[in-house]
Amino acid sequence: MSRYTGPRWKISRRTGFSILETGDELAKRPYAPGPQGALKKKKLSEYGKQLQEKQKVRHMYGVNERQFRNTFETAKKCDGVTGASFLFLLESRLDNIVYRMGLSRTRSGSRQLVNHGHILVDGNKVDIPSYRVKPGQVISVRETSRNLKVIKESLETLHTVPAYVTFDNEKLEGTYVRLPERSELSPEIDESLIVEYYNRLD
Repeated sequence: MSRYTGPRWKISRRTGFSILETGDELAKRPYAPGPQGALKKKKLSEYGKQLQEKQKVRHMYGVNERQFRNTFETAKKCDGVTGASFLFLLESRLDNIVYRMGLSRTRSGSRQLVNHGHILVDGNKVDIPSYRVKPGQVISVRETSRNLKVIKESLETLHTVPAYVTFDNEKLEGTYVRLPERSELSPEIDESLIVEYYNRLD
């Protein structure tokens, strides 16, 4: 399955979950898209709930199905609770860390910054959005990219940098300090449903 490239607000309204984690997409129209969107939602089966949870998290991080499944398989091999490990691996993606630092207002925008070679990891250019950042690694903006309009506009907006990431607006440099704690991630995500979904397929 290819990566979804359509409007994020449609996904947010369909799932009732803010993909951008700002709530902006649901502020004006907190119901599903389409002529029947304002009507009461049809009750989902257990499988439907699991599939919807998987889809909303996949769209939130902007990864395709194969990447999502591979990340889950890696999480199964990690110590600790599989669902939490899965979310921690998704949070450790380079495009997500760039987003968390505030260098882009969206994850798709941060993915473009990485793809176009604007981001350095420990001083080396990395243009792979799925690159897994390790705690302690330093993320910075390439010298020739420091004046990019998209970066400046993003940094001018109000954003909160999570505790597991540091960022210096002057140096345009930050560190992935540590893995996040589950309590620091969205409480609207029920990762156990995703675990149940993939366990059904095995």
